[in-house]
Amino acid sequence: MLVIEGLMPLISPKSWREVFSRILAMSDGQIRFIGLASLLMGVFGLLWLR
Repeated sequence: MLVIEGLMPLISPKSWREVFSRILAMSDGQIRFIGLASLLMGVFGLLWLR
């Protein structure tokens, strides 16, 4: 997981900063929704691979 997350700042640090600043501007509810959606996609992805 960390290998994939490390690619963006390695390849394009400027874009990574822009994305990070957009995330900082989001409300707590929006960030929680993104976290929940990511979690569910990961769980369903693991179930699908099994």
